[in-house]
Parts: sequence; C-alpha cells; structure tokens
Amino acid sequence: MNQEKTTVLEHRVFQGDYRLLRVAAPIIGPQVKPGQFVHLRVPRLEQAVLRRPFSVFKADEEGLSILYATVGMGTEVLNSVESGEVIDLMGPLGTGFPTLGKDKTLPVLVAGGYGNAALYLQAKNLPIKGGAFFGGRTAQDILCVGEFEALGWDVRVTTDDGSLGTKGLVTAALDPWLAEQDLDAVELFSCGPNPMLKAVGDRALEKGFTAWLSMDRNMACGVGACLTCVIKRKTEAGWEWARCCKDGPVFNAEEILWED
Repeated sequence: MNQEKTTVLEHRVFQGDYRLLRVAAPIIGPQVKPGQFVHLRVPRLEQAVLRRPFSVFKADEEGLSILYATVGMGTEVLNSVESGEVIDLMGPLGTGFPTLGKDKTLPVLVAGGYGNAALYLQAKNLPIKGGAFFGGRTAQDILCVGEFEALGWDVRVTTDDGSLGTKGLVTAALDPWLAEQDLDAVELFSCGPNPMLKAVGDRALEKGFTAWLSMDRNMACGVGACLTCVIKRKTEAGWEWARCCKDGPVFNAEEILWED
C-alpha cells in the first residue's frame, strides 16, 4: 500500500450521471490487481476527515482510472476537480479477484450498475473469455458494453424498465444462460449491490460452482482499523467478523454468512 500525490489527467462525463477520472499514478497504478480499490482524499472537502473508496476501473504503468456516479456530498465535490489538479491517493488496497481456479472452467462476470468497472481488469486479464451479464435501472446505467465485447466477452444486458436488453433483474438473463450451458465448471466474478451479490452466490452454491463476490460495504478507513465494513464470515466453529477493506472486498460466496 502506498500514498501518492497524483495529477488529474482527464475528468469528464462518461455517460449520464457517471464520470471518468484518470490520474497519473506511476507508483500505485502498476501495482493494482483486479478487484482492488484506492482511497481518495477529495480536494476542497476539508471538513471531511475520511477519504472516499473507489474501485479501480483501469490501471497501467502510468496511472489509473476510476468510474463513479454522483451519489453524495463527496462525489458532488469531486465533480468539480479539473485536469492538472493534484489528488492524494492511498492504494492499492484490499484483496482482489483470483485467477481461474481450475482448467476448463468458463468465467462469468455479473455486475449491477457501474459495478462492472471493478470487473474490467479481471475481464482483461483472464485467459478465457466467457459470459458477462450487466444489469441496471435504465439504459443509461449500462456502461462499457463495447469495451468488454472488444476483449472477447459475450455481453448480455438487463434493465429494470426494459429500455435496453432483457427487462428485469440481471438474473433474468443469467438464469436461462446457465441452464443452457453444458459445462463441467463455471466460476463467477461479481460486483454490485448486496441483494444481487447474494442472488449470484446462492445460484453458485446451488449448482456447485465457485463465485467470487466484491462486497458492498462502507469502507471508512480502508486499512482495517475502524471496523465499519465488517461482514460475518463462516468458520468451523461458527462465524467471525471479516473486514471488507482488508480481508476483502472480494470473498468466496461459500465464506459469507448473510444476515436477513
């Protein structure tokens, strides 16, 4: 984990309410692994003690990009940041996605909203390209389809209002696709809201597949100190608290003890 003063190279509207921020981060960028995140100190938000966590969309030797939505005070202030400004970053943080666990395993990506931004590096790095399922409220919430298709993924889309792809939740496209496959093994990688993650995990456990879930929790400190992002993780003796920012955010679905 490093702390780096980064210079904003690009900051623009990506699509609808979503924005793309790219920074020059020659120290952090090359170290990022799929599924990890960075902690960003928002400029001109001095009254906020805590940084803001963001999944890494793209990363290379020169820097990294994040794709985010305006959802609160922090991101509203972040919207005003311009090219050339300096942003303080900590990262890369957390435990990301593993590579495929078995030979002849088909990878499947499942994302809700801009959750697919956290899956892009995994999609790029995996040696086998499989199915990618993206769900959103409307067509404006479906991002990066062309970029995943360019990597060789078979992208299927769902929207709550039916404005793009299949109408319904992302599982409305995932379920029939899984039923059609004649496969020995499927490995799922998922990022999005918790109800979707639970649905993906439940399906994987029912079918005997492996699912890796990037858990959605408020990671206040980012380094495992404040314990605001804990979830229950199964153990032989029952369960224990696990920190999403340190032990995760990616967990095997088998580990997670969901609370009703």
